[in-house]
Amino acid sequence: MSNIQDKVVVITGASSGIGEATAKELAAKGAKLVLAARRENRLHKIQSEIESKGGTAIYKVTDVTSQEQVKALAAFAITTYGKIDVMINNAGLMPLSPLYERKIKEWDTMIDVNIKGVLYGIAAVLPSMRERKEGHIINISSVAGHLIGPAGSVYSATKFAVRAITEGLRKEECINNIRTTIISPGAVASELPETISGLELKTAIDEFYMIAIDADSIARAIAYAIEQPSDVAINEMIIRPTRQEL
Repeated sequence: MSNIQDKVVVITGASSGIGEATAKELAAKGAKLVLAARRENRLHKIQSEIESKGGTAIYKVTDVTSQEQVKALAAFAITTYGKIDVMINNAGLMPLSPLYERKIKEWDTMIDVNIKGVLYGIAAVLPSMRERKEGHIINISSVAGHLIGPAGSVYSATKFAVRAITEGLRKEECINNIRTTIISPGAVASELPETISGLELKTAIDEFYMIAIDADSIARAIAYAIEQPSDVAINEMIIRPTRQEL
């Protein structure tokens, strides 16, 4: 029996990309999934696909920029399954742009989703995990959380923040047997580049993403971190396409 069997796993940004792939990977290993995203049609479709293969999944439409909605998501999971074993804060956006373009609305959105969304997810599940003296919080950062490139200043800032928050959480909660994992993907086939509004920049990023690996590759890494014994914490992984230099 897998160590993932019957674990209750909440996933934000579960309607596509890494979130969707992770949901399907974990469901196949016996996890009980709680899927969250804004697109109900996509959530319903993924739930149906999981259930058709014998898996277990429920969903709740959730905007991670709303603390109340994320809190309600955690309550929904606990009411349904009685606990939350793993929280995967996956929702994220990447509207890259040079600072001189002053796309302040895009900056605000990245900060709200990529940083506040992660904090709201942590805040929503931490009380119950501390009470049970166990749990696992997985936050999705990026290779952009390790290095900064042109047009990526704000995006990188949000992903550096995710790593800082997760490492701080590790130091605070390891005594409570709560595990933390930072996953930093490189180019992964997903909808992430679709949030880039500048045509020229998006064309360049689309060309770069020709080397992108499947989201399943990240899903398997997440499953690996979860399935370790409770006294083992996989704290950080960087996962790139072999051909990616940056």
